[in-house]
Amino acid sequence: MIQLGQILFILSVLVILHEFGHYITAKMFKVRVEKFYLFMDAGFSLLKKKIGETEWGIGWLPIGGYVKLSGMVDESMDMDQMKQEPQPWEFRSKPAWQRLIIMLGGIIVNILLAWFIYTMVYVTYGQKYIATEVIQKNGLAFGETGINVGFKNGDKILAVDGKYQDRFNRMTLDILLGDKIEVERNGEKKTIVLTDPQKAEIIGKEGRDFIQPRLSSVVVDSIAPKSEAFKAGFKKGDHLVAIDNKDFRFFDELKESLSAHKNDSVSITVIRNNEKVTLKTLVDKDGKIGFIPAFKDKLDYEVINKLTLFQAIPEAVKESYELLVYNVKQFKLILRPKTEAYKHVKSPVGIARALPDQWNWEFIWNFTALFSIGLAFMNLLPIPGLDGGHALFTIAEMITGKKLSEKSMGYVQTFGMIILLSLMALTFGKDIYQLIADKFF
Repeated sequence: MIQLGQILFILSVLVILHEFGHYITAKMFKVRVEKFYLFMDAGFSLLKKKIGETEWGIGWLPIGGYVKLSGMVDESMDMDQMKQEPQPWEFRSKPAWQRLIIMLGGIIVNILLAWFIYTMVYVTYGQKYIATEVIQKNGLAFGETGINVGFKNGDKILAVDGKYQDRFNRMTLDILLGDKIEVERNGEKKTIVLTDPQKAEIIGKEGRDFIQPRLSSVVVDSIAPKSEAFKAGFKKGDHLVAIDNKDFRFFDELKESLSAHKNDSVSITVIRNNEKVTLKTLVDKDGKIGFIPAFKDKLDYEVINKLTLFQAIPEAVKESYELLVYNVKQFKLILRPKTEAYKHVKSPVGIARALPDQWNWEFIWNFTALFSIGLAFMNLLPIPGLDGGHALFTIAEMITGKKLSEKSMGYVQTFGMIILLSLMALTFGKDIYQLIADKFF
């Protein structure tokens, strides 16, 4: 329920302020606003009240919201008013430049909102990120997919497409969005070129977690009941230092040794109460013995910059711009079928499931700002039915001096809505199916 509450709160804030951007710019140019709705009211609304010329309401379908402007072909597909003579208060009666500003009003508010939130977060909580330099001091550890595509445990990332990224959480995203990765391996520079099928393997199997900090101390945190480690007598707090009398420093070295002894037995030396103890254990078919090591919390690598208001403002602008650039790069990745990134696009249902199960205002505001930039980018896309589609036709009109007929605009709007609703049905359907599958299968 907390996850549901978080996503409804975030969506409500974003939708209301986005639509307010259209509303306020429409009012600036004296365009009549007939409706202002949070969420869609297909068939009926949960709540509505008319104040002045505008009906304010909440719809039952939480997939966005809208303002209905007089004299505009929009989501409502109301064509009856378009058959009448244009009136001075109608959207279609206004100059193209005014209509363009109204169309871009929601996007502008989304960007300003992200800027404002990041400014307040930096002043209140500080600017936080995981430091790449610190987290890869001992090199990095990679999952099976990372090893398969060419990385090796102990590699240090020097640059992605020629650029060094000092934020580790962003660097992992850079790797999936980039092509050439420069690494330092045993004191030498190596270049790894990722293909689209390799990116598909990473995204599909491990995602951004395919890179982890390299554990330099292997300490038992928990043991699976009835596992081989349990039978062999391992205990929480045991510090593993050798396997078959061969010392190791890193957890990945232990994993490699265990993997080489599948369905076999090994002797593992641990330090317990400052004494060395040797335990003999079987290794299962997956190369595991059944314990979970104590991972160092990523927060131990966190950098916190306390910023004043005047320092936070430009940093917030920079962050908002960089996130917009990342949205462009991720969209390009989605458009490359071989990466299979399109399979991992999430609806609000999927996003809600990824949210924490505890209410955390710092996380919520950061996520709202991130989502606000994503919403701005999505609405900039030149797809009929989105703000970017309306803006594109208006810009074409300003350049050519020719306006698309209202009948043609109706057809274009219908086509755009079919595309958008189809995409929404696919993403919602996928996430709902996954939710049911995880619960019952």
